[in-house]
Amino acid sequence: MKKFLKKIICVFLIGFYFFKVEHVQSIIPYYYLPTKKNLQKDSLSIGKNAYQLLYFGQYEQSLNLAKLAVQINKTDQKLWLILSEAQAANKLYKKALDSLNRAQKINPNIGAIYFAKSNIYFQISQLQNAKTALETGLKIEPNNHKAIFQLGNILLMEKNYSGAIKLFDKSVKIKPDFWQSINNQGLAYYEKNNINLSIKFFEKAISIEKNAEPLLGLASCLRTKNIKLALQLAKEALDKDPNYVNYDYRKEQLWGEKLQASTEILLQNDQLQTAVKLAKSKINISS
Repeated sequence: MKKFLKKIICVFLIGFYFFKVEHVQSIIPYYYLPTKKNLQKDSLSIGKNAYQLLYFGQYEQSLNLAKLAVQINKTDQKLWLILSEAQAANKLYKKALDSLNRAQKINPNIGAIYFAKSNIYFQISQLQNAKTALETGLKIEPNNHKAIFQLGNILLMEKNYSGAIKLFDKSVKIKPDFWQSINNQGLAYYEKNNINLSIKFFEKAISIEKNAEPLLGLASCLRTKNIKLALQLAKEALDKDPNYVNYDYRKEQLWGEKLQASTEILLQNDQLQTAVKLAKSKINISS
């Protein structure tokens, strides 16, 4: 390796000796100076990569890339939105709101900005701010079924069950197979003591998506009507998602006090104890 290196240096020196001075300039390296258009293209590519990392749960790496994308191009609201998502994923909520404010200054007519703000306010339990942000976004995108659903969830938390049901119904009219809204109508009707309608909506949600939540919700509704079916549904629900054995987890999913009380009684049934213990053990292993 050393002999080869010596030869290279020797050839270079000999070549340099025979070149005229003015020709030496021709071996000065050419530096690429990117145009504004190329920089914008590069920043969008980096932003896309940041979003993909976010999707795969690599939050810290996503944040670093999103910061780089914004440093390259501070005039694209999409990049500020991606940065805010990465910041929120890293629980940097204040910085995420600041990024969304920057995006809003660039273009205030994008509903996604206000929906993203609402999600952050929701995370930090500022429900009134979350509601205001959703309402602002819905003025821009009135048919966004997910935003309507989220607004319904806030009303559900405020125990405005009639108002929540109207919003959930509106969401389903826009997207008929949106089982989450159908399920949450079941939650709301139970708190209004309309068990029959609650059963109807849980059954409808299950017909679209056999998810643990409507399965256990339906089981709780049937506890005094058909205990055999209720036990079967409860076992299936806990097998699909053991987290639903936990009171606090159900509360996070916006289950009201009345449905919670019925579910706690159901889960104390002797015939469910094996399923309950198994679900709790699965939670402990994963945590």
